[in-house]
Amino acid sequence: MEKLESLALGRKCVHLTWGNRGAISLEGLGLQVVSNVEEAEFILAHGTEALGLPSGDPLPKSLEELEQVLMLCLEKRLPMVVANPDYVTVEARDLRVMPGTLAAKYESLGGEVKWMGKPDKVIYTSAMSLAGVNPHECITVGDSLHHDIKGANASRVASAFITGGIHATELGLNEIGEIAGEDAIDSLCRKHGSYPTYVLPSFTCSDANIAAFVAKYGAVSDSVY
Repeated sequence: MEKLESLALGRKCVHLTWGNRGAISLEGLGLQVVSNVEEAEFILAHGTEALGLPSGDPLPKSLEELEQVLMLCLEKRLPMVVANPDYVTVEARDLRVMPGTLAAKYESLGGEVKWMGKPDKVIYTSAMSLAGVNPHECITVGDSLHHDIKGANASRVASAFITGGIHATELGLNEIGEIAGEDAIDSLCRKHGSYPTYVLPSFTCSDANIAAFVAKYGAVSDSVY
């Protein structure tokens, strides 16, 4: 909330959120979600499936419909805060558009965008602070060179790049667990200017490992990721 206050954006926002995944609650933030762009002071982008309603419920929208809303926001020159800067995520080998893609388009059209999330190192330092650990005691595991690995590099944290995620097609991978070629990985890392400590084809975490982590460090809020 301190971040939003420091940006002096106001309180009334158009909220891009999730539908099937579950709407993001803004309870306790002192914000007012509005349905009419004319009433809004800024855009808050959490998801790409719905518009948040004043009631807190999501109103499902297609990407095309959300882009139409953003064009109205652009006409009013509303700034956008993107709280989830990922461009895409992978679900069952298919890529799903994430808020970062909408934000990048909004910015390319002349809109003002405040990027809040990976690869900004504040996300990493916040997570380390919550867990009470130092950078040399951590490792970042992720499938996005631009977000996960670049942020780890900036934060001086070791990293493991998962090749079977959003970059699988670029690396010529067709099967889960397939090993990417070293030349393809090197080329992709140079393209993004991000360099992982380790490279893995996939990553799984057992219930026992999750339970052990929570027992040692406690549950970590999604807001730090």
